Amino acid sequence: MKKISLLTSLAIIALIPLSKLAAQETIKKNGYTLSFESNYAALDPKLKKRLIETFFVVYPKLAKEYNPNTLKSVKFFVDTAYKGVAATANGKVTYSSIWMDKHPEDIDVVTHEVMHIVQDYGNSVGPGWLTEGIADYARFKFGVDNAGAKWTLPALKPEHSYKNSYRITARFFAWIEKRVKPGTIKAVDASLRDHSYQPEIWKKLTGKDLDALWTDYTKNLEL
Repeated sequence: MKKISLLTSLAIIALIPLSKLAAQETIKKNGYTLSFESNYAALDPKLKKRLIETFFVVYPKLAKEYNPNTLKSVKFFVDTAYKGVAATANGKVTYSSIWMDKHPEDIDVVTHEVMHIVQDYGNSVGPGWLTEGIADYARFKFGVDNAGAKWTLPALKPEHSYKNSYRITARFFAWIEKRVKPGTIKAVDASLRDHSYQPEIWKKLTGKDLDALWTDYTKNLEL
């Protein structure tokens, strides 16, 4: 009976997709908990260490700056089945093993993704470009090794708009913080989280609407 039971168990395990057989580890530090999972057997231990270390460096800083009430427990999952770069939902960040293999230097993908957890906008009244622009602005401000990843804010091109999202929007936000009014992006982020955001907030905070700010930006790009 024991042999049959063991063989049956092994047969059942064999039928489980490899993507379900994920190694798990839980790390706790300074009031935060990271549950790390991976179904990628070839994951470089040094890269895993860097992913974990980056979380514990940037997440507390992002929480302090933007949302002290953010989740205290976060999950990371390096997934062989995921074909994007990374995605975040419900306190869990899924990283593509393919991307991590090809771009191990891109450690601040962690910074961008955990900023989404800190943002916690829910069914926000704000546009998607704004959410992603703020996340990349947070990466620009708090990233641990953007230079190592050769990740920079792009030079302005004629076809650019503040609605382009990600790094293009992030550079515009960095300019606003430097040249117009510090604290603007933090205030906008807070309004998105409490669902009070309206486009008029930009004029209230800076004296100009987004279009006027963008026009000024295109005339003086220095950060």
